[in-house]
Amino acid sequence: MINKLLEIRKELKDRKPDFIRQDNPKRMKLNYKWRKPKGIHSKIRHKFKGRRKMPSPGYKSPRKVKGMHHSGLEIISVSSILDVKEIKKETQGAVISKNVGMKKRLEILKKSKELKVMVLNVNADEHIRKIEEFINSKRKKDAKEAKKEDDKKETEAKSKETKDKTTLSDEQKKEQDKIEKDKLLTKKV
Repeated sequence: MINKLLEIRKELKDRKPDFIRQDNPKRMKLNYKWRKPKGIHSKIRHKFKGRRKMPSPGYKSPRKVKGMHHSGLEIISVSSILDVKEIKKETQGAVISKNVGMKKRLEILKKSKELKVMVLNVNADEHIRKIEEFINSKRKKDAKEAKKEDDKKETEAKSKETKDKTTLSDEQKKEQDKIEKDKLLTKKV
């Protein structure tokens, strides 16, 4: 029954035109979002033959399959692991929310795979692999950067030591010069 209704919906949606605003190509500042034409002489409002179609109830999907995925599962938005646990795997499918971060998304995908819940908006295995590769590459990169920072600190410390040695020798030279001047000044003629 549901499969037949899904096929009907697909046929209806294939025949459905794009409902764009009147005079949209003439005025590019207007967006494509539909607005009902209100003009007195509007050909679209009068539904003249050959003009753009207006939205009407005839373009609706059958009520029983409205909002369903094309696989026949009800779409449930998921943003945490608790949401995955509540899904009935026979009749519902998960769609991971857009604003879920990468680490949490990875946890959700692993949990859904464990519970055998269908994820409708991503290929779970492939997505898990991509996320893990990204995390591993990031860890390697962070380790390299940390090593570079350590090397920088070591080189800075060595350069400071050499500067200290040169400054000490300069100070020693100054002291020696001072001692020699004192000798010359205090020398009896």
